[in-house]
Amino acid sequence: MPRIHIDHREYDVRPGRNLLETCLSLGFDLPYFCWHPALGSVGACRQCAVKAFANAEDTNGKLVMACMESVADGQRISIRDPQAVEFRENVIGWLMTNHPHDCAVCDEGGSCHLQDMTVMTGHAYRKFRFNKRTYRNQYLGPFLNHEMNRCIQCYRCVRFYKDYAGGHDLDAFASANRVYFGRSDDGVLENEFSGNLAEVCPTGVFTDKTLKQHYTRKWDLTSAPSVCVHCSVGCNTLAGERYGSLRLISNRYNGSVNGYFLCDRGRFGYEFVNVSSRIREPRIPVNTQGESWEEHVHKATEVFRGTRIVGIGSPRASLEANFVLSRIAGRGNFYHGVSSSEFELSKTASQILAKGTVPSLSLKDVEKCDVVVIWGEDVTNTAPMLALAVRQALRNRPMEKSIAANIPPWNDAATRERVQQERGPLVIGSYGTTRLDEVASMTFRASPGALSRVGCAVANQLDDAAPLAGTLDEEEQAVANEIVRVLRSARRPVIISGVSSGSMEVLQSAANMAEAVRRHNADTGLVLTFPACNSLGLALMEGRPFAELLHEEQDRRGTLIILENDLYRHADPRTVQKIVALFDHVIVIDHTWHETARNAQLVLPAGTFAESEGTFVNNEGRAQRYFQVYEPVNGIRESWRWLLTLGNALGVSQKGPWNSHDEIVRALAASADVFEPVMRVAPSANYRIYGQRIPRQPHRYSGRTAMSANRSVSEGKPPEDRDAPLSYTMEGTRLPPPSVAIPFFWWPGWNSVQSVAKYQDEVGGPLRGGDPGIRLLEPTSKAPLYFSVSAQKPPEVIVVPLHHIFGSEELSVLAPAIAERCPKPYLAAGPMTFGMHTADHGAVMRLEIHGRMLTLPVVVDPAMPKGVAGLPVGLPGMEYFELPASASVIMQLQNAE
Repeated sequence: MPRIHIDHREYDVRPGRNLLETCLSLGFDLPYFCWHPALGSVGACRQCAVKAFANAEDTNGKLVMACMESVADGQRISIRDPQAVEFRENVIGWLMTNHPHDCAVCDEGGSCHLQDMTVMTGHAYRKFRFNKRTYRNQYLGPFLNHEMNRCIQCYRCVRFYKDYAGGHDLDAFASANRVYFGRSDDGVLENEFSGNLAEVCPTGVFTDKTLKQHYTRKWDLTSAPSVCVHCSVGCNTLAGERYGSLRLISNRYNGSVNGYFLCDRGRFGYEFVNVSSRIREPRIPVNTQGESWEEHVHKATEVFRGTRIVGIGSPRASLEANFVLSRIAGRGNFYHGVSSSEFELSKTASQILAKGTVPSLSLKDVEKCDVVVIWGEDVTNTAPMLALAVRQALRNRPMEKSIAANIPPWNDAATRERVQQERGPLVIGSYGTTRLDEVASMTFRASPGALSRVGCAVANQLDDAAPLAGTLDEEEQAVANEIVRVLRSARRPVIISGVSSGSMEVLQSAANMAEAVRRHNADTGLVLTFPACNSLGLALMEGRPFAELLHEEQDRRGTLIILENDLYRHADPRTVQKIVALFDHVIVIDHTWHETARNAQLVLPAGTFAESEGTFVNNEGRAQRYFQVYEPVNGIRESWRWLLTLGNALGVSQKGPWNSHDEIVRALAASADVFEPVMRVAPSANYRIYGQRIPRQPHRYSGRTAMSANRSVSEGKPPEDRDAPLSYTMEGTRLPPPSVAIPFFWWPGWNSVQSVAKYQDEVGGPLRGGDPGIRLLEPTSKAPLYFSVSAQKPPEVIVVPLHHIFGSEELSVLAPAIAERCPKPYLAAGPMTFGMHTADHGAVMRLEIHGRMLTLPVVVDPAMPKGVAGLPVGLPGMEYFELPASASVIMQLQNAE
């Protein structure tokens, strides 16, 4: 381990790192701009200058840029050397010659890295007295605001957008003092991760446009640690509130999951919390009297007492809420609120993760892989951050050449110069075009049956014990042979598949591939995606798909409780209507109005993720806790709290009594071995740091005494959180809390998101005390888990599910910014799917699927194989269809000109 000297003190440091990240990891305040822990070094800003000395006798030294110097044993540097201090102050000085100094009206104010570094360098006076350079700003879409006059030309934006995230429509233009960062023309930034520019940019050039609609300074936000609810990856977020509305979602670093970034759906989909379609008060069918909503509900449900209780759970509700509902309904009366096919797929996926031999990888693990095979899943649209991790994994094999040339991995500029556009192997088997096709070394577009046949053939070539799924044609055999060759060359391969393909055969063939590769390579990993934020958590619970209610023999009258679920998104309308009609009473607990809620007799307003706390299990099998951001108003309650109220009102024992979140968690942990670790996911409500709670509000929080002055001049007592160790005030400990309970990132002198380095063991490493979350599932078998796959001969036309990052997810599509990016319903097909002339772009086709008619315009996807058509899932206005499914072409209504 190298030993270096910094300002005459010795430090043992980790080899292979540069001086800047080493100094930051040791706790030094060394300013920087162009460097980013996820992007590496380019040496563009010159802000991190330090004085380097040849030996102990050298008193002159030389200025070097810390981000471009590798640590070496015996190295001697000085951060406080007067020449280095003056140089860093001068760098700020020349950056400020054209900066508008508009902090008072800048959206970045209070969380600005440029502000922090300006103060850190001691630059307090402006010496430039001439006209400043000005730019014309661009419209960049509904997510980001553009203010180029604040730019300091650090190049972080294009390095993230183009080099890291794979975007194409943001670039650097002009030269010298006129460098411009934007698009060639005004327009929406197309990349799915563009929102990260608001945090990557160290100034206020790119800012959150949704925050601008209800702006609040960072120090005026009440914040809490949360988990993204818009896909199964479970990215960690910080949710901020002001005046009873959710104002901002920002990234919460988790080194094992999302790291420093979020996708745009996760960052901007939060506005569903504030929309007018929220359920704000209980809808009670009879006139009742009571002092609280609980009393109203208790009296309203007296007529329900003594009836059979049936519960339908939800893949977007917490473990705790689903667990309480399952106990109220009782054994045999708890159903999963998903379609029959999704139920079987999710159950099978959970068995693969728990009973196979291949470990489930985190996003951090995926980034370390050198060969990636994606089978049947469009991960950019179903698990966007997984797609971002795949892009990073493709750099690993080419980087071996740069490492062999003695170029350290952190030297981003030199590394990219060495590898150019070279990428590692990425094999994609899909139904049609995907966003990752542009970086794939091989793509295979086929029907579900063909994908399963090839997947099983690959597994069989790697391990004779793996069963085949049918005979391959010449093209399929060539594809299988190439995939086998690529997998045999891998050091750390990963197989990615999931539930969203809709095909059990595709999922099982991917699992077979992973098991077969694992027989040859112990470093093989597997990633399976799920449709919703807690799909895997629900799949780990006992139950049956709710469609089976139609086939029960026992008395089906009674009371149906539907938890956070619009059943019309999981079954065709006729099936839902028949199921609802089976019951005398229907109770819906949810936070947003939908068709299911409108048809219920009793509707109870549930808290969203921002108004409740609970636990989700992500696709990796990692249980993660999210905390309440603010106390809900009116009749809004956490789902599990409403269920406790209902259980008492209906006279149903929950095997309690349970009166708090901690008590429910203890009962959940005792209910099954797989849930036992949930007890350790987060500290209990009684946790204190030297007797103090963890404040949700920064010490600079303002306006507390004035926020309610329109109602009363007396300041009310802050609400008390009996279910978490956090408080709703500024008061509390200022010591770093456990990583799972960090409500915001702030450190003296570091107000921006860059302050996260102060909470890490080392820059880019895990948070102190370990990254949040505990894995519930680990491989338990030593023998491979192989599936016998039956690949059916496809019908003349098979319709497969297609997913959209903006539009397919139920909650985010309610956010205005996301809705603006949502496509209209369509039918995707290859040029020959419906014949030479009927698949013209814009032609309107009428199909019959499962006996139901569907009329949609055709969008031609040249990559789609013959006989395969794609139907977008979950778009507003579209009914549910269980896909893949055969389809009959009824007629062509019109042709595009």
